[in-house]
Amino acid sequence: MCVNDLKKNIFLTGAPSSGKTTVIRKVIENLNFPSNGFYTEEERVVGKRVGFLMTTLDGKKGYLAHQDIRSNFHIRRYGVSIENIETIAVPSIALINRNIIILDEIGKMECFSEIFKQAAIKALDSSNIVIGTITFGGDVFIMGVKDRGDIEIYEVTLENRDSLPNLILGKIAELMKV
Repeated sequence: MCVNDLKKNIFLTGAPSSGKTTVIRKVIENLNFPSNGFYTEEERVVGKRVGFLMTTLDGKKGYLAHQDIRSNFHIRRYGVSIENIETIAVPSIALINRNIIILDEIGKMECFSEIFKQAAIKALDSSNIVIGTITFGGDVFIMGVKDRGDIEIYEVTLENRDSLPNLILGKIAELMKV
């Protein structure tokens, strides 16, 4: 592949619990370049999912959504914290030099925030490499992101989830040479 053919925005999609965040975390652990951003993980109590926790690469944490959050925005039984999205996730994906931006995820919950959507587009439009996850399906905004010419999307499956971190790290190394 020619360097000019490389797309700087690399995203993962897949069914819930397919391993998208696990792949992202392995990329973060092995990244040899400065980076900023956030990842999201399920919180479970006695094996039952109760919420989703956002963690920034510099250690800030907060709930994206939780069954005990009272909010005007809900996905199933989870109240979504727009405040946490805008005070934790959004600042974490700010453009910093040539940092790799980790954006886990562009999903229905995050997209309740117009400020988040603007920050995500700013990151995608920048010269920074963006590594992230994006929900299956989606609304007009999410489909618009997927249709961008500068985005490469891989579906995470049981068969490829162990090889994807190295594939993504290789693409990052190539892009950083440019």
